[in-house]
Amino acid sequence: MLQTRNITSGNNAHHDPVVTDRLEQVLSAARAAGADAAEVAFAQSRSLSIGVRNGEVETVERDETADLGLRVFVGQKQAVVSVSEFSPQTLQRTVERALIMARISPDDAFTGLADPALLYAPDDNAIDLQLFDPAEMPAEVLKDRALTCEAAGLGLSESITTDSASAGYSHSHWQFLTSDGFSGQQSSSLFFQSARMIATDAAGQMERDGEGRSKQFYTDLPEPVDTGALAAERALSALGARRIDSGKYPVIFDTRVSKSIVSLFLGAISGPAIARGSSYLKDRLHTQLFAPGIHIVDDPFRVRGLASSLFDDEGVRVQKRHLIDNGVLTTWLLNTASARQLGLTSTGHASRGLVGPAGASAHNITLMPGSSSQSDLMRDAGQGVLITSMFGPNVNPDTGDWSVGASGFWFDQGETKYPVNELTVAGNLIDIFARLIPGSDLEIKGANDAPSLLIDGLSVGGK
Repeated sequence: MLQTRNITSGNNAHHDPVVTDRLEQVLSAARAAGADAAEVAFAQSRSLSIGVRNGEVETVERDETADLGLRVFVGQKQAVVSVSEFSPQTLQRTVERALIMARISPDDAFTGLADPALLYAPDDNAIDLQLFDPAEMPAEVLKDRALTCEAAGLGLSESITTDSASAGYSHSHWQFLTSDGFSGQQSSSLFFQSARMIATDAAGQMERDGEGRSKQFYTDLPEPVDTGALAAERALSALGARRIDSGKYPVIFDTRVSKSIVSLFLGAISGPAIARGSSYLKDRLHTQLFAPGIHIVDDPFRVRGLASSLFDDEGVRVQKRHLIDNGVLTTWLLNTASARQLGLTSTGHASRGLVGPAGASAHNITLMPGSSSQSDLMRDAGQGVLITSMFGPNVNPDTGDWSVGASGFWFDQGETKYPVNELTVAGNLIDIFARLIPGSDLEIKGANDAPSLLIDGLSVGGK
């Protein structure tokens, strides 16, 4: 039997000795069948969500899943297989199929398990991340919460009708073992509610907008009345939207969409993209990418954080990092394979499902706030566009040229004047990063948060 050290992340983490024994047997079988090394991951979840419309239940979705993924290494070759049925016969065929696939796969000089010296150990960090709320909400409670969201929105104006309203939760458990002795697991929960409303004016023009929140703990959710009312307010405020002339304008990205700008940055510093040479930032490590004073922090240790963990999906210990430190790009987001290809060390950013090798992703990301409110940013900018919704982004990964459909509000002298739509915002991301100015209105809502962001002189396509 494999000798492993078991590690749990979060509180009330689920531990099933039957599952652990099954995974250890799969690893042992893989080694016995000729694998030089192997790793096995197991994921199970159950969820329930209720959707309502016009005071009636419209959808009830309950889902329970359990899947096992096995990755084997034969020399410099690898293969990944997954199954959702766990009889001894199925698991034995899974091992056999994985070995067959690996032996006919092309060589990959950078594949393999993570460096043992980088693996998380129980004495590395004793933080209780509080990632699991064991509460299982009855369908009636979720239905009432969704109906309350809807009723709050409908009660705001006779011009409001419902597009959808919902509430739900999920419980998930993930366990990961390797043939060199690492064993880690994490349990997490997610509770959510949302409302999407339709506002219609006297001329029959319709606008849709919404609001939704997700939290690790049920008691951290905002009141459903607030969610429904905010969704309706946003839809109403979008009525009467106009088109504006094309030109170069100051653009402020509202907190609802500013995280999308940060996501574009994160995608460009992903280790696999850098290793392939397919990123417009590939030559920018340790250079001044943002203005002095800008910080983007990656914090895997945020208590009740939606992307918190003590180790990544290869078992590598994680750490809090300033990805951007005083404007300077300090690191790539590296998993084991991309780190080896670049001659570097994994940064603990491996992210994987059960059907393929690890990719790379960040943890809890925050672009730190500046000192100016959104109104101050608008006042400083003079006239321009406040973007509250974006869709259909297009990015050239080699150059950083970017464009996106958008809608929002025209502002003048610190105040929004009227809604605008059918816009296209475009620019080069390297230029955008260098010139963005963060506002002071940061609110931590999810795993990627940023305040309002002002970029002066962006191309805006209108009429």
